[in-house]
Amino acid sequence: MHYAYILRSVVDPSALYVGYSSDLRSRVAVHNAGGSLHTAKLRPWQLEFYAAFRSEARAREFESYLKSHSGLLFARRHLHSR
Repeated sequence: MHYAYILRSVVDPSALYVGYSSDLRSRVAVHNAGGSLHTAKLRPWQLEFYAAFRSEARAREFESYLKSHSGLLFARRHLHSR
């Protein structure tokens, strides 16, 4: 499976990170271990949302949507902290 996902920073809940992976568990572990320059400063991260796809192309398309203005608005509106 291939995954598009959204992480939320525990230290700054307003910070979201959108990504893609074919191994979601290990990718989240890499983010939390500081292995990604883009997410190291605001770790730890919680998995807020993911969508699974059989096709890598579809997962990457959805990741691109989530990174777009419309996708970010969608995420902020529907995935806010409670």
